[in-house]
Amino acid sequence: MRIFHSAASLSIISYCAVSIPFVACSSYQDHVEDRKFNHKQLSPKMVSDINLHGVLLWASMGFLMPLGVIAVRMSHREEGGRRKALIYLHFVLQILSVLLATTGAILSIKSFENSFYNNHQRIGLGLYGAIWVQAVAGFLRPHRGNKRRSTWYFVHWILGTVISLVGIINIYTGFSAYRRKMSRSTRLLAILFTAQVSFMAFVYLFQDRWEHIQQQGVILGGNIEAPITPTASNHQQNDQNQKVLVPERCGKRNSLRNLFD
Repeated sequence: MRIFHSAASLSIISYCAVSIPFVACSSYQDHVEDRKFNHKQLSPKMVSDINLHGVLLWASMGFLMPLGVIAVRMSHREEGGRRKALIYLHFVLQILSVLLATTGAILSIKSFENSFYNNHQRIGLGLYGAIWVQAVAGFLRPHRGNKRRSTWYFVHWILGTVISLVGIINIYTGFSAYRRKMSRSTRLLAILFTAQVSFMAFVYLFQDRWEHIQQQGVILGGNIEAPITPTASNHQQNDQNQKVLVPERCGKRNSLRNLFD
């Protein structure tokens, strides 16, 4: 199961890394439609609402939701109280993410011209519905041991991962829409957000390798695990063990077996 999760995670993240540059570039139709709406002078309140919308959706889709995914992944390696604490942290982070996304959606419906003429608005509409489906599914989790638990876990994991990745992609389309509407550069914001997402992806993938690295004798947390070197006594004991042969009546077949055992 861990191998499956790692392979799927690498595939999804690779797809995300390849898709982001293409999604960030809107279609020709988006540019044409933007010209129709940019002839109006934006009021200070509209500018403030656009900035607030961006901050809310970054905090929700771009930070809290991926952080919750990392928290629940870390819980798989823990036991007892630490495991429960990480699961509760995942629950709290996802609830906060849903609330912030809902606030951003209400602000968008109330203040913006929602004609859904560009990719950012269309993807956002789908995400608003998907995050509530995921939230309701989280509350309907079957008890451990229930036959439906495996199916629920798989669907919940797939849907949560897709929502997180599509939410990140939609932030890049938001940068593009913001640049066209506000006539301001978003290059620095895109670079900072890419660095943040890359770091979180590294932490997510690093979970499977943490225990393996600890066993390699590298320095982690100030502790050095020295590699085990064979001593002379160990060599003598191994030589004595190898001299123990099976009875000769077994013939050449058993001699070969003793050689490779």
